Amino acid sequence: MSTEKESKVLNLFFGTEDIAGIIPGVALAIVVTVAAHYLNQLIKLVMPAGQSPVSTIMIAIILGMIVKNTVGVPKRCNPGISFCLRKLLRLGIILMGIRLSIFAVAKVGALAVGIVVLCIAAALLFTSFIARRLKLPPRLGTLIAVGTGICGASAIVATSPGIEAKEEETAYAVATITIFGIVVMFAYPYLTHLVLALSHIQAGVFMGTAIHETAQVTGAGLMYDQLWIKEAISGPTGADVAIVTKLVRNALMAVVIPLMVYVYTKNQSGKETRRINPLKLFPLFILGFIIFAIVRSLGDHLIIRRGLFWDANSWDYFWHSVKYWSGNFLAVAMAGVGLGTGFKKLRQLGLKPFFVGLIAAVFVGVISLVLVEIFASFLKVI
Repeated sequence: MSTEKESKVLNLFFGTEDIAGIIPGVALAIVVTVAAHYLNQLIKLVMPAGQSPVSTIMIAIILGMIVKNTVGVPKRCNPGISFCLRKLLRLGIILMGIRLSIFAVAKVGALAVGIVVLCIAAALLFTSFIARRLKLPPRLGTLIAVGTGICGASAIVATSPGIEAKEEETAYAVATITIFGIVVMFAYPYLTHLVLALSHIQAGVFMGTAIHETAQVTGAGLMYDQLWIKEAISGPTGADVAIVTKLVRNALMAVVIPLMVYVYTKNQSGKETRRINPLKLFPLFILGFIIFAIVRSLGDHLIIRRGLFWDANSWDYFWHSVKYWSGNFLAVAMAGVGLGTGFKKLRQLGLKPFFVGLIAAVFVGVISLVLVEIFASFLKVI
């Protein structure tokens, strides 16, 4: 019995019972992250203004992709890279909650939820329509629609059993979402600032609604902060807003995925609607993020303002340390994104899914930008 409990605990925290097996992949991701840091420092030295046009996060992802698609990544590193993409990424996001008060989280979430709902609805309807017009298989069209509208690969994998999708259909949908998610992850931090001249709040909401994957939103948000936010600001940064907005999207998985499964099965004659437990679809790391935001709020109020329990300097050191490590965990996770992106699988993608993914990604970006501009006056109050 104890062995079963230990196995469950190890799988919960590490995604595997073989902890030693994740060390090579994590070590490789750390090496890539460190190399990216020093390469960016070198770029700053040779630039006239001492400012790098790229971020450390971007360099880490690109270096990881170069390693993956040139010399290759040994198979023994795969468990560790998977750990970075899943567990370490979520841990970094959870710890990022310490950067914000729960009131800021609630305010960002409340202001973003309307835009998120409209974007999800538009993405689902439009992508499903385009998939039908291009005569994509219904299951594949449904998977690309939920991947574009809600939460990338996570939504695709969660939806697949409900519509009895084939393994190759799931793989195609994930590949489609991956390729365009990576493109916009690199492009949007520059587009929002240099071309669209959005405020960091508007940019965060835009990236949080227009980019597919949680990892990609996190990467884009961190790039934005490293590139354009040079001084400390009061309130949430672009990355903070992007991640909170994406967490709102993630939470809606519990509503949207059962609905999409219901619609799909109803449209297929002679099929029974498969039941899905919405509670199992709710991403628990969202609660972790909220808990750390609550801890920050209570600490600031009780320790800083009222002088209770702990001295202010120690509390300040504590939450800054948590913030520092959250950044390190996310940087290593982003290196894992690069190390896990193989171009061979993406080249196997057929033209129809490719075009559906392209059109859907552009559409979601345009709808998100239009909504951000419409609600610009509300976003200023964050």
